[in-house]
Amino acid sequence: MATKYVYSFTEGNKDMKDLLGGKGANLAEMTNLGLPVPPGFTITTEACRAYLSAGHTPETLDVEVTSHLREVEQTMQKRLGDPSDPLLVSVRSGAKFSMPGMMETVLNIGLNDESVQGLAAQSGDERFAWDSYRRLIQMFGKTVQDIDGDLFANALQALQDRKEYKGDLDMTTDDLKELVVEYKQIVKDATGEDFPQDPRRQMDLAIEAVFRSWNTDRARIYRRRERIPNDLGTAVNICTMVFGNMGETSGTGVCFTRDPSTGHSGVYGDYLINAQGEDVVAGIRNTLSLADLERVDKKSYDELRGIMQKLETHYRDLCDIEFTIQQGKLWMLQTRVGKRTPAAAFRVAVQLVDERLITTDESVTRVTGDQLTSLLFPQFDKSASAKVLTRGMPASPGASVGEIVLNNEQAESRVAEGASVILVRRETNPDDLAGMVAAAGVLTARGGKTSHAAVVARGMGRCCVVGAEDLVVDEVAGTVYVKSQDKTLHAGDVIAIDGTTGEVFEGEVPVVDSPVMTYISHGLEAGLAASPDEDTQELVYAVDRILTHADAKRRLEVRANADNPEDAERSRSFGAQGVGLCRTEHMFLGDRRKLIEAVILAETEEEQQAAFDALMPLQKSDFVGIFSAMDGLPVTVRLIDPPLHEFLPDLTELSVELAVKEAKGEEVTEHEKRLLAAVKANHEQNPMLGLRGVRLGLKIPGLIKLQIRAIAEACVECKKQGKDPRPEIMVPLIGSIRELQIVRDEAEKIIADVEAESGVELALPIGNMIELPRAAVAAERIAAESDFFSFGTNDLTQTTWGFSRDDVEAAFFNDYFDYGIFGTSPFETIDWSGVGQLVEMGVERGRSTKPGLHCGVCGEHGGDPVSIHFFDAIGIDYVSCSPFRVPVARLEAGRAAISNESEHISFAPATAPVDLAAQVTELAAQMADLANEIRKQDK
Repeated sequence: MATKYVYSFTEGNKDMKDLLGGKGANLAEMTNLGLPVPPGFTITTEACRAYLSAGHTPETLDVEVTSHLREVEQTMQKRLGDPSDPLLVSVRSGAKFSMPGMMETVLNIGLNDESVQGLAAQSGDERFAWDSYRRLIQMFGKTVQDIDGDLFANALQALQDRKEYKGDLDMTTDDLKELVVEYKQIVKDATGEDFPQDPRRQMDLAIEAVFRSWNTDRARIYRRRERIPNDLGTAVNICTMVFGNMGETSGTGVCFTRDPSTGHSGVYGDYLINAQGEDVVAGIRNTLSLADLERVDKKSYDELRGIMQKLETHYRDLCDIEFTIQQGKLWMLQTRVGKRTPAAAFRVAVQLVDERLITTDESVTRVTGDQLTSLLFPQFDKSASAKVLTRGMPASPGASVGEIVLNNEQAESRVAEGASVILVRRETNPDDLAGMVAAAGVLTARGGKTSHAAVVARGMGRCCVVGAEDLVVDEVAGTVYVKSQDKTLHAGDVIAIDGTTGEVFEGEVPVVDSPVMTYISHGLEAGLAASPDEDTQELVYAVDRILTHADAKRRLEVRANADNPEDAERSRSFGAQGVGLCRTEHMFLGDRRKLIEAVILAETEEEQQAAFDALMPLQKSDFVGIFSAMDGLPVTVRLIDPPLHEFLPDLTELSVELAVKEAKGEEVTEHEKRLLAAVKANHEQNPMLGLRGVRLGLKIPGLIKLQIRAIAEACVECKKQGKDPRPEIMVPLIGSIRELQIVRDEAEKIIADVEAESGVELALPIGNMIELPRAAVAAERIAAESDFFSFGTNDLTQTTWGFSRDDVEAAFFNDYFDYGIFGTSPFETIDWSGVGQLVEMGVERGRSTKPGLHCGVCGEHGGDPVSIHFFDAIGIDYVSCSPFRVPVARLEAGRAAISNESEHISFAPATAPVDLAAQVTELAAQMADLANEIRKQDK
């Protein structure tokens, strides 16, 4: 049976986003609800994928399009491109996930030199007809024929400048006819062909252009940032045109059922009289508020308000709606669950619970860790003296300080050099995405809260101020003129923007902790006390309600990666339930590096022991501080992990330094000679795979003995102070059970000695990291000697992929993104189909030996929202992450528990072991038993 590639709006529903894309699925849903949707049909994402794979449309697609087009023609009693009474259609993209402005739209398909006359006659408005025709040529030329859009924009601006017009509405019918002639010549000059007059050819070419737009640079950049898979493809929606540019009783608008900036209930949206399609979101004209629509067209306003309530109740969420009014008749062009600021997300989630539209569990799933992260960022200090340059509309909250940049190239180059930048534009368009991604904030002179800049910035959590009409932005001159101040700023000057108030400041402005951060660190009362107004207090309450419920629902514990008492205390204040990774190598840096040098250079056991004796009280003091900060909570201490060369001078630098001394006739000391010899001896071509981790401990046993004794004695000291220290000893880079046996034997002996010396009983679990593929595969054997597993997913990713992270990320990762090999970096989100399977295997095999084996993750994946959902699904007990990410991990662990429970998420198909694999596992277990027997006899 042939694949069905086309669906009428009457055939789909909102749950078919995979096939129909978000726009198509929601158009179908509104049609089913009986709302006024212009007739049309959707070409599926399957057709797009087939086109992108084969380079041409599927053979049956044209036939299906013809069939559905004729149904629309019969419904409308018009024919596409009819010279006397033409049916006109729009061709619009619509992927599963909203990608505002990233892909293409073409309006007014079906107009040509003949049908424009028919449209003029039928509408009784010649100006409207020619305005629609010039728009078609402009959009079609830029989108379908890849003609530089500035050629059309410059022609338009030149005409308006020549006649001293203020904007589009001043142009006469003759002006528009003149533009059509000029636009057609631009097409002829650029392509060598006339603008296509066949309406069906226009449609077919537009469909293919939408398919191709899936792989534009800006679409790829957006998907990469939003972690949208590259293989989804986009649907194409063919919809009967309705016209907002038919005079003063017509218009186009965008509205939200709640304010997407704050989450407050009310009337929010933008409306443009006598405008079409993308005019509102393009920001080329500043808009009227939705409240103004009630004044100019109360009938349409009342109908729209009723529809807004119906849609919010039906979708049980804030809805983003696009509509057109054609000569007093309201038409619905799109709806979707609206993008919103982080503050709005939390407020709306709680409001919907209070309104009994969603459950408390659902409220947790309606917010994200990324949104919570945005609320933790600092904000401007209101008590500081700061010079306000101007004000615009607050479109996306935040406090951003940076240099003025005026285009993508400036933004990316300055950020690459370490600068923070504010992208300042007259208005943004989709081509500005790269600059928006790089910038700390976005400021525009034009546009409203539904303009492209506002919508994309909100979706990205980027600080944004729009519609600052006081600004004159001149990209060519590299200037921003502030009219009210009679002041000219230049690219590179520093400004600050407040996305909550819309204020723009000159120079830097000091920042303070946000009230939400104060709440996270010091509790609800402190967060409320730090809130300057009722709105902020409402936000703090909302975050508290959702995070508290997430904590109650989550199965995963959340620990922190902390290497000193300060980080441990901070982590605890953020809600960490322990330290999941204490990197002890950080304790040997700075002034202590010389002591490690002494260990390496020692020629006798006495010299080496002297260095260890000097390190002992320092190491013990470190542990006392961390155990005290985490009193009553576990602290997983990783024994020294990095290769020795990291504690020694750089080989090249030291060689050059000593060679220069020799050339100058200066004396090279004996110590310097020994140091150079040691550096050469310990130099490694690929230190990630060299002498590090447990191997280093076996090579220089004194290092491990030092650390274990320091841990044990610190534990004794804390106990004598009445504290409850709970250290766990973790051995890194284990690949063989025998490695762990050797370290465990030595550790147990040292702990027993400390117990005997102090009279204090110690119970110190000894476990290991799983960061080598072999360790995951041999986990059932290693578990026999291990009290817990902690998966070091950073190194496990490196060793599984064969990547040295520091070397490869800058070298070729961008190419891998472009090729579609990666959707996101495997160092940011766990590669669940590869590295993730090793983690799952390690958990399952380890617990086959020890059913209650405690398993955690201590790589930075432990703070990544997507990875946390995976870890919850495979039965990990805890995740550990950097202190700042602890609140995010708490929220995401709650979301994961609720989502995985309700949706029964499976990240990978379970593979039944073949008989041979079962035999190997059984043999491995027998070998482990035999090894244990040998050890008992040796003892």
